Amino acid sequence: MSWEQETDEIMRRRKFALRQGGEEAVQRQHDKGRLTIRERIDHLTDEGSFKELGQGAGVPHFDDDGNLIDFEPGNYVLGFAKLNGRRIAIGGEDFTLKGGSPNPAGLRKSVYAEELALQYKVPLVRLHEGGGGSVAGSSGKKAARPLGDPVFAIPRFLSIARILGEVPVATAAMGSVAGMPAARLVASHFSVMVESAQVLIAGPKVVERALGETLTKEELGGAGIHAKSGVVDNVAATEEEALKQIGQFLSYLPDNVWQLPPRVETTDDRNRVDETLLSIVPKDRRKPFQMRKIIKSVMDDGAFFEMTKRYGPSLITGLARLNGVSVGVIGNDCMFYAGAMTADAAQKLRRFADFCNTFHLPIISFVDEPGFMIGSASEKAATIRHGTAAIAAVMQSRVPWASVIVHKVFGVAGAAHFGPGGFVMSWPSAETGALPVEGGVAVAFARQIAAAPDPEALRKELEEKLAAGQSPFPRAEGFSVHELIDPRETRSKLCDWLDWIEPQRGINLGPYKTTMRP
Repeated sequence: MSWEQETDEIMRRRKFALRQGGEEAVQRQHDKGRLTIRERIDHLTDEGSFKELGQGAGVPHFDDDGNLIDFEPGNYVLGFAKLNGRRIAIGGEDFTLKGGSPNPAGLRKSVYAEELALQYKVPLVRLHEGGGGSVAGSSGKKAARPLGDPVFAIPRFLSIARILGEVPVATAAMGSVAGMPAARLVASHFSVMVESAQVLIAGPKVVERALGETLTKEELGGAGIHAKSGVVDNVAATEEEALKQIGQFLSYLPDNVWQLPPRVETTDDRNRVDETLLSIVPKDRRKPFQMRKIIKSVMDDGAFFEMTKRYGPSLITGLARLNGVSVGVIGNDCMFYAGAMTADAAQKLRRFADFCNTFHLPIISFVDEPGFMIGSASEKAATIRHGTAAIAAVMQSRVPWASVIVHKVFGVAGAAHFGPGGFVMSWPSAETGALPVEGGVAVAFARQIAAAPDPEALRKELEEKLAAGQSPFPRAEGFSVHELIDPRETRSKLCDWLDWIEPQRGINLGPYKTTMRP
């Protein structure tokens, strides 16, 4: 006697599970231009590296003689894989089964995803397409009871919250995502959605019934909505591009908070000089310039992985490498509100600073800050509250900061660009003060200008005098900055700074704890 009959059934169940929702359901997925969850996992991860967990979880179907004739697998695929040689946990809803809405086995596997990554201290990737559960108890049958989790159950969101403080989490919306999967999508350090996807709290029918609004899925939660709302960080044209972005994002990070980010070999000379930096900031302070060109010029190989570009667009945030070291990068984009800090930009900065602190990424700030955005819309958005909270997040940083004053630093918002004990360099194009020249003159000399025979001539004269007082040279003379530098030296000076902070980088390994903020 042997166990061959039982092992044959195990193999048959596994074979059935690989069929997912069946040939027709898989074909419908392909007809929509979408990959299945298994194809997505295979596309992202190293070839042949995926090791599935819980492949036998599901519902078997037998004939009258007790023979296995079919098997409905849990519609959440989960397991370990390697991504560029590094181990990750990865999972996602199988839309070919019940449209991704969880069946019992699928729900248990999805809940286990966070526990798996926490236990083995590896990054977690979630690839979402589907909705939450069905309406409970709608059949009215007493046999369906008990409803809900028992009172002693561990809250499902506990592991979702814990994981954000311990391992990197990257997620993608590959199709329509609603309810609990939408919450899990945004419970991440990086989220990307495909242009054809939607992210919804509730779908159009529920919204129409509750609020009387008649909207399509796209109008409710399409990529055009959520790229600007901040629900997701990035938008990708295709599924393949979304998966590529996840790989890029994770390449900058450690496996967990007990490790440092990986350092890579680079052929980019640390002393490389870019002559264009000498003239990239116009002499006319009213003319804009491209901060992204500066960032890419300074960083290794001109590479910069930008995140959350269309949300709070006056602030640039992203990841890069400098002399092979992973760094977080922020900068003002003067093409939007002259670079002023809006409520959205402040919330974006706060989240990014916490993220960098969690995973031990030194922060480099390229500063062109005119201050908080002003006006009635800004007041209604509670900009001062969100801005002050962002400053508090910066002040609580445990990672090293380096700040390069490229152009402007005015007002309270300027404090958001300088971490405690940070290294500060200034370009000759820098201007600093309590107020921008134009605003300062308008406030301080309003009566004199109004009474002058030629108000515009006096205004110009006063602005030129005040501008001279905002020169970076007196600040350098008073040691208010560490160095006044030639812009072409920026890369080499920052590489030197990275050498100086190297002994500090491993001091605070472990979870990042923040204190209360406004």
